[in-house]
Parts: sequence; structure tokens; C-alpha cells
Amino acid sequence: MKNLKDILYKVAITKIFGATNIEVKNLVFDSRKTAPNTVFIAVKGVAVDGHLYIAKALELGATVIVCEDFPTAQKEGITYIQVADTKVALAIMASNFYDNPSSKIPLIGVTGTNGKTTIASLLYQLFKKAGYKVGLLSTVKVVVDEIAFNATHTTPDSITINSYVDKMIDAGVDFCFMEVSSHGIHQKRTEGLTFAGGIFTNLSHDHLDYHETFAEYRNVKKHFFDALPKSAFALTNIDDKNGHFMLQNTKATKKTYALKTAADFKVKILEKQLSGTLISVGGTEVWTKLIGVFNIYNITAIIATAALLGLEKLEVLTILSELESVSGRFEYVISQDGVTAIIDYAHTPDALKNVLETINDIKTGAEKVITVVGCGGDRDTTKRPKMAHIASHLSTQVIFTSDNPRTENPQTILEEMEAGISAENYKKTLTILDRKQAIKTACKFSEAGDIILIAGKGHENYQETNGVRIHFDDLEEVKNCFNQLKN
Repeated sequence: MKNLKDILYKVAITKIFGATNIEVKNLVFDSRKTAPNTVFIAVKGVAVDGHLYIAKALELGATVIVCEDFPTAQKEGITYIQVADTKVALAIMASNFYDNPSSKIPLIGVTGTNGKTTIASLLYQLFKKAGYKVGLLSTVKVVVDEIAFNATHTTPDSITINSYVDKMIDAGVDFCFMEVSSHGIHQKRTEGLTFAGGIFTNLSHDHLDYHETFAEYRNVKKHFFDALPKSAFALTNIDDKNGHFMLQNTKATKKTYALKTAADFKVKILEKQLSGTLISVGGTEVWTKLIGVFNIYNITAIIATAALLGLEKLEVLTILSELESVSGRFEYVISQDGVTAIIDYAHTPDALKNVLETINDIKTGAEKVITVVGCGGDRDTTKRPKMAHIASHLSTQVIFTSDNPRTENPQTILEEMEAGISAENYKKTLTILDRKQAIKTACKFSEAGDIILIAGKGHENYQETNGVRIHFDDLEEVKNCFNQLKN
């Protein structure tokens, strides 16, 4: 039980009806999870307005209602609290409810279009190998030291974040690394959290189904750095044209990393292979299993973050060579007859371009590059023709297929992609709606030495159509294909 007065600390309240010096058991913003002695926060979401479910929450035992629109009639014995923004109130109350756990642990947020999962996950790996207890909040999974939980969002809701960080405090975790999405920032899920550092990776075309313009998308990312405290560090990639922009108004200590530009932390690529990359860090040569220029940016951010958090350079560089690629991020398998299949989460134009340029850079001769790619439904439609153009321009053969169509017609998605194919590349393309069949076809087209890229879903082990998820794993499918062809 928690005292409501304590939970409301620092919440900007417009109006109160009822008592605040009372004990409550829990906070919820989903009326279905309401129980006796619960605080129900009526959040105005993208699709649902929580104010419509106040009556349901009261039926199920809520004793406190936090809302933006004050009800015209108040129920006796119920406390009503009006605030300007219930999203912000939810975030602050969630932090207070768990006794501000993020202030008790160095919490590092990673934001940007691409690289968030890789950086956060590899920082988790590195600090674990260095002997620390570590927490991870990522797209792929949530980890409290050794205990893993399934992730549902890149940045979970405020209650979930604080609940996990509180578990980390109880487990004696030393550092926590967290992906911070633009949705999470815009929906105020990170308000009330105390960050010890923020990392900016890059910014490119994504989420314009949610953010109305690229400028709004960029400004939302910048807000994260604007909100960092003076005690934190703000680390940005200044090879990205938005790197300096992120630092303009931050109170945090400004630090930079780069491969091309003069920066506080810089790495040089010496040699590229399919098995990894040889790099130079301050004159010291280090081998990493990670592949591609985009991944060396990730490695540079990791080296910089480890240094800013006090790890010794030699220890970091020694561990660096042991770090494994993150699930679904340039993950590859080689068939018995020498065909390489790469599984990558690339679902933005920039990410797809990075992966295909990396493949073309490391292939040794006339091997074919066969790409299997689609675009998700109910997401930014403007990137569809761009991704098709990139895939057809940088591949020998492309098979366009279904991704997660969600509530959209998958055929319509593919037609919108096909609009981006230039006339000279059209003969390279093939459309197969069924993803399993598309992967099989790519395997049949391939010969020894060829490289198959299966892009867009990466670590996901499902395909979603009209609200129904069926098991589907790109890596499993291509392994099955390789086994069938062998037999």
C-alpha cells in the first residue's frame, strides 16, 4: 500500500475532489486491470480515450480517478484529481509509486532511428562480461540481471518501466540500458525517469505514420536530450547531420563519437569480412564479430559509453572481441553448399540501404545478392516505394513479400512498394505474397557463394494479420529450406 499524497508528489494538479491522505494498492491506466483500492489514470491515447472507461474502473473498485476532463458528477467516497496531461501524471506517479527507482541506478537511454537494440543489448553483454549485474529494457527482451522477460514495446508504458527498474534495484543491478523510442518520448513514458546518460545513434526516415513530419520526429528525439539532467552525459553521433542538433539545449555533459569527423571517441575500420571487422581504437587493433559500417558506429557508441561509465579501456577492448551479434541483426547461417542467408530487422529505407551496401562491400566476386523484403501494414506508407527502390537497386534479384500486414491488404502494400521500382530494375523483381514461399524461392534461386538477405522482421517470431499472430521465424524458415535442398 502507498499513500496517495506521496504518489502525487510533483504532479501538476488542477483540481481535487475528495481525500488524498489515503492508502492505495496500485496504479492502472487499463480499466480491465482495476481492482479495489486502485488509482485509475484516464489516459487519452492514440486509439482509445481512457475517460470513456472511468465508470468501468469505478465498478471494479477504483477509489481514485486521475483525469483531464473532470466528471460533471462525482461519486461519494471517490477521489477525483484533474491534471493537464494524464500521460505526464501517469509517468510521475509511476515513478513515485516505486520510490523513484531510476534515481538509484545509472539508467542509460539509447535513441535514434537505427541501432538502439544493438547498442543497448551489446552494452548489456559487455557490462555482464565485465562482472557487473546489468538490466536491459529493449525491443527484443527485458532482462533483470539473469532473468529475462518478453518485451512488448520498444519503450514500455511508465508503470512497466518503473516496475522493472524497481526489480533491478532489488536484484542489486549496477547499470541499466534502455531503448528510448520516439513513440515513448512523445507519449511521455520517459517522464519522471532519471537518466544518467543518453545516446543518439542516427536519424532517418521512419514513423511518419505517427509523427506528421520529419521535423516533428527529430524534435521529439531532441526533447529526450533537452530533458537530461546536468549530472548526465549526452553522447551523439556527429557523423549524422542531426548529431549536433540533439546537443543544442541539453544541460548534460556533451560528448561525441564518429568514424569520419573529429570527435571525442573515434574508431577506424581497417578490414571488413563476412566473419567480422578489424578496427583501430586509439591505435589499438581490435577484432569484432560485428559486420558493416553501421555496426561499427554502434561499436563506437558502446566504447564511448563504457568509458563514460568508468570502465578501463583495455578491459573494454578485450571484451569487445567476445560480443555476439544481437538476434535478428545481421544474423547469418551458411548452407552446406555455401549459400549465406542473412536475417536482419532492417525495416526502414536507411537500415535496408546500410545492410545491402555492407553485403555488396564484403562479397568477394560475382556472387548474387538475393533480397526478400516487404513492409509492415498500418505503418508509414511513404517508405514503401523507397525501400523497394533501394532493394531493387542494390540486389541482383528481389522478391517482394508480405511482412506483418496487420489490418491492411498485403497485396496493396506490395503494389505501393512496386511503385518505387525504376524501369531498368523491374526485370530483377518478383512478387510472392506468401513469405514462406518467398524464402523457399530465394533458396532455390541461390547457388554456392550467393548471399540471401531476408529483411524486415529480424528477431520477430510471428506474422500478424488482422489482429491474429501466427508463429513465423525467418531464421527457422531459411534453415528448413537449406535442409530440404540438401536432402
